[in-house]
Amino acid sequence: MFSCSSRFLLCLAACLPAAARAQSEPDYERPPIRYSATAPHDAVTRLQARLADGSVKLAGSELEMLGTVLAELGVPADSQMLVFSRTSFQRTRIHPDRPRALYFSDTVYVGWVPGGLVEVTAIDPHLGPVFYTLTLPRTRRAVPQFERESDCLRCHGGTFVREIPGLFVRSVFPDAAGDPLLRHGTQLVDDETPFAERWGGWYVTGYHGTGPHRGNTFGSERGDQLVFTPSPARPDELSAFFETSAYLRPTSDVLALLISEHQMSVQNSFTHAGFAVRRIIAYQHGLQKAFKEPQTDEPAYDSVRSVYAGAVQAVVDRLLFRDAAPLPAGITGDATFRAIFAADAPRTRAGDSLRDLQLGERLFAHRCSYLIYSDSFRALPSRLQHAILDRLDSALRSRDSADRYAYLPAEEKARIHAILLETHPAARARWNRLRPAASAP
Repeated sequence: MFSCSSRFLLCLAACLPAAARAQSEPDYERPPIRYSATAPHDAVTRLQARLADGSVKLAGSELEMLGTVLAELGVPADSQMLVFSRTSFQRTRIHPDRPRALYFSDTVYVGWVPGGLVEVTAIDPHLGPVFYTLTLPRTRRAVPQFERESDCLRCHGGTFVREIPGLFVRSVFPDAAGDPLLRHGTQLVDDETPFAERWGGWYVTGYHGTGPHRGNTFGSERGDQLVFTPSPARPDELSAFFETSAYLRPTSDVLALLISEHQMSVQNSFTHAGFAVRRIIAYQHGLQKAFKEPQTDEPAYDSVRSVYAGAVQAVVDRLLFRDAAPLPAGITGDATFRAIFAADAPRTRAGDSLRDLQLGERLFAHRCSYLIYSDSFRALPSRLQHAILDRLDSALRSRDSADRYAYLPAEEKARIHAILLETHPAARARWNRLRPAASAP
């Protein structure tokens, strides 16, 4: 019987020639993931089928066609966010007078610049984000065709996101033309980013507090020095900045920005964990086959157990907002978007939901991400999903002041646990299995 170390060296030696040939290919393009070679099953593929059979048609003005695309993908127009920095592949069309509009739901992100392409990122439960472009038709006869975009992976699977196809938001110091002053830094934004460092190159509405952020203003250079002063503007609409009639809404909502940043980080954690576990189990199967052992999906080696443990911890950290930056007072956001975001949320009989907003020092009243209900979470390998639920259960039941999640007050932990026990069937089944004497509510 070989030791784990000996087995690893033998396996590594056998794999070196293949690795050398594919060294420029990211891991997610290789088995068992095969990201680009795998057909997605997402909202875009379903919409494309309806466009092809004529049950959905795009007609009217550019704005009307955009509205149709959003409605068919289930993306609310009130989620509109506007970025004026030239940091996307449509950068030549973007300007502070003509920002790029972004919209999102739990599973779809849509980008558009007047006169340009519609960009769509749809979340496939197994592949993570899949990137598409759509050219709006110029004639009634044309059948619109979504094109899967591999070029997006240069940034979304290489330069800014490693190891997975991922989602991200950037904060830059833009000049008056929207060009980023990159030598002065660029920030990838998620819910751990300090409020004062967010939204450089973005418009922001619905915030009335005194704490600074980088939105709604421009920087410049004096020699080698950056000249940048946070804007005191706290607008509710953007007509003072550009002609808003060219867009579906005159806003770039602070709540939409905050929620999308949280959502992207959790989605990336799901994708990363799912890919890592699928790869390490394939590796384990290879070892078990080579050494004529029974193949199993149960972690059998220390290296496999270590990958599982890291994936579980990373997901639970994100779900429970560990290290989330505090938020200032004065965040109100758009009332319509708030109502849409809360609609149809799973709720307890008492009316509690993981989509309940607090908008004090934190975004949510109950700090466990609503994405635990998502198809992406349900599609995680079953043993990984069970391990995440087990860790979540222990975290929420712990009253140890030295616990990793001790920043959550005992009352909030109990409230989150009760919400999940009542509204999340997989959590209820798992936790009642762990404690058979416990009865479901």
